[in-house]
Amino acid sequence: MKKQFILGLILAASLGGQAVAADAIIAPAEPAAPAVSDKPVWALQITPYMWASGIRGDISPFRRAPTIGIEKSFGDIMKDLNFGGFVDLWGRYDRFVFSADAMYIYTTDGQNIRDLPVIGNVQGLSASVDSKQFTAALKGGYRFYDDDKLTLDVLGGVRIWHVSNDVTIDYRTTSVTYGESFSWVDPLLGLRAFYNFSPKFSVQAQADFGGFSVGSKQTWQALATVNYAFTEKLSASLGYKVLSVNYDKSGHVFDTTLKGPVVGVTYRF
Repeated sequence: MKKQFILGLILAASLGGQAVAADAIIAPAEPAAPAVSDKPVWALQITPYMWASGIRGDISPFRRAPTIGIEKSFGDIMKDLNFGGFVDLWGRYDRFVFSADAMYIYTTDGQNIRDLPVIGNVQGLSASVDSKQFTAALKGGYRFYDDDKLTLDVLGGVRIWHVSNDVTIDYRTTSVTYGESFSWVDPLLGLRAFYNFSPKFSVQAQADFGGFSVGSKQTWQALATVNYAFTEKLSASLGYKVLSVNYDKSGHVFDTTLKGPVVGVTYRF
């Protein structure tokens, strides 16, 4: 019990590395309308992006470990980042719309346990924490309003979460490693709005809500971006995103809010 208590405290100081991008859906530009023909055609786009997010909330990544509050800025998280990959796909066929957004984060936090006040000054005792998170949102929907300036979509789908943590404790010549992982799936309902001010400038806003105690107790996210089109195929976006989730099952707690600016580049096919 004491071992898992120590592990929980160590991980709380580093789990913020997962916050760089939990489910950052950024679709910064509307696929061009299909050419006039007898049947609809596909419109597709891909957006690699970055979400400069911080994290705040409560976590308990190990079963029977204590639930501990965390608060980390984006700068704090970047110090521990090994790898981060984020991509969004968006498509439309006639009035049917589809999206897939995925991110993977891998961080390592190495610190001296003496920095944790409940442990005290123990010479030769140190630890490192490897944290990995994969999140993917898959949605489909229908465009119920469409004119030259404004489009409105209703969406439904799922957000998939997987969190893995490995803690290594070193004391002089002894090393002990302990790891756990947990996963869940949240059903989602959402709306998306896109408005063209001009051929070059546009704005987008979208939000979803879900969980419904199927996976997490509840989850919601909101995103707004301003977009600039360099060409018919290439554009860039800048905006802000908030993602909140409250998961508490089988001794694992992940009750957090992630928020920060987003920036992305979109290529249309």
